[in-house]
Amino acid sequence: MLVSLQPVVLATAVATLLASRVAAIPKVTRTGRYLYQEDGTRFYIRGIAYQEQGEVVESDDNEFLEPSTFIDPLAIPAACTRDVEYLTQANINTIRVYSVNSTLNHDSCMKTFSDAGIYTIIDLALPLNGSIARDAPSWSTNLLNQYLNTIDVFSKYDNVLAYNVGNEVVLGDSTQLAPYVKAAARDVKAYLKSKSSDVLVGYAAINGASTWRNVLADYLSCGSDATAIDLYGLNDYSWCGDSSFQSSYAGTTSQFADYNVVAYFSEFGCISSPPRLWTEAAALLSSDMSSVWSGGIAFSYFPAASAAGQFGMVTVSTDGNTITTSSDWDRLVTQYGGVSPPNSPAQSSASASTYGTCPSATTDFLASNTLPPTPNESACNCLENALSCQFTPQTSNYSVVAGELINTGCSLLGESGGSCTEIGGDGQTGVYGRLSGCDPIVKLSFVMSSYYEANGKQATACDFAGNGTVNAASQASAAPAASSCIASPSATFVPSAPATTAGGSASTSTRASGGSNGNGGSSSGNGNGAASTNALAGIAIMGVVALASAAWTLV
Repeated sequence: MLVSLQPVVLATAVATLLASRVAAIPKVTRTGRYLYQEDGTRFYIRGIAYQEQGEVVESDDNEFLEPSTFIDPLAIPAACTRDVEYLTQANINTIRVYSVNSTLNHDSCMKTFSDAGIYTIIDLALPLNGSIARDAPSWSTNLLNQYLNTIDVFSKYDNVLAYNVGNEVVLGDSTQLAPYVKAAARDVKAYLKSKSSDVLVGYAAINGASTWRNVLADYLSCGSDATAIDLYGLNDYSWCGDSSFQSSYAGTTSQFADYNVVAYFSEFGCISSPPRLWTEAAALLSSDMSSVWSGGIAFSYFPAASAAGQFGMVTVSTDGNTITTSSDWDRLVTQYGGVSPPNSPAQSSASASTYGTCPSATTDFLASNTLPPTPNESACNCLENALSCQFTPQTSNYSVVAGELINTGCSLLGESGGSCTEIGGDGQTGVYGRLSGCDPIVKLSFVMSSYYEANGKQATACDFAGNGTVNAASQASAAPAASSCIASPSATFVPSAPATTAGGSASTSTRASGGSNGNGGSSSGNGNGAASTNALAGIAIMGVVALASAAWTLV
């Protein structure tokens, strides 16, 4: 019986596959600085930010009121089914999602939106520690694995338009972080290419002073296709109230007139002069701006508190079943529904992107053109196994302990004549320590081993309040082991898929995943969600480690 049923099953599967292909959402690709659908029609992002806000803890070091948790909106099928009719009513064709949980199932929501002709722009960062940190930047194995895990999970869906490698990471006083963002884009693009994927890679920038904002945009799109972003997003809230193109957008549009890759407004929707008329949406999709910009993302569908005030256009009932729209929403529906952006230039006449020389550092823009290396997980694991004193916490909730240990370890190591420079990096000088791309726990074990060896390998020097264990199998001191395992500390290469355990999850991510602070979400407070199991295990540690890591930075 099983044999006789196989042809029927196969025929059904083929019919299903063919039907899905007929109904598939049109593919969108980039030609030069514009987006096009398969039939050559120009594609404009008519979008909205789509993510419920997570927990926001107000503190002196959270000036943007960034959330510390997140709710993955693409893993709640009932909510996606509830919302899709409103999104289609507003002629929305793209949603931007700021954080997703790679361990959850997204099939239902992604199909719901694909069937409705809605694409997704997915930020790869996570709140708190799953992003490139402003105060202690690094591009390391834990972050790379987190990004690649998400890409692997979403690679089967036909409506992923782009992945963002960062959101407002670089500010006016932290332009030296730009090399880390560009390194992330380089490695993510290489990985996507290795999977024969042409999903775009982007970055969403804060709208800062043009003296550094424009240079950053050029920096991220310079050099070559292999290292440049495909999609530049600008979070622009300059159109407030009853404004006009000339008053609000003309200057910025002129400054980006010759930009070489796709540009769009990754957030817009000023709330300082209510009510929001959304006339900027009509301007953004008009001939005044279409030669430079490819649409934008209105902020925000769900309520979102921020330092600027309360955003959001709908209210969700306490049982989650009902949506109540606001007059803000009604006006956006009207504006989005009343525009027909120009279908020009034709794809056949659109020029391919050219990549100019990368800008040199200035007093306003301090980024080096030397990028961090590609994080090398096998080399970092080799080093961890070889270290003489390894971090073995006495508690599963080891975040505070680890933070104290890295502070103490670097201080003690300095008193012993050593330093922590090998675990840090400097995006301004373009100098990166040999371990700069390693998981934070590997860095911590390296510091512990260095101190242990500097004190004659006395057992007490590896104790660290019961959190260190002597590795009897160690054959080399920390520095020689680092040189041996990480023999090419500046190497760049195509990343491999993260190693997985028998259960299918990334083995390295269970220990630590993330950067060092909450830069994954928008400054408007929307990088939120329920953090993935893979990421959570190491997230809290990094928040503490980040406070000490400024001292690790190479000078």
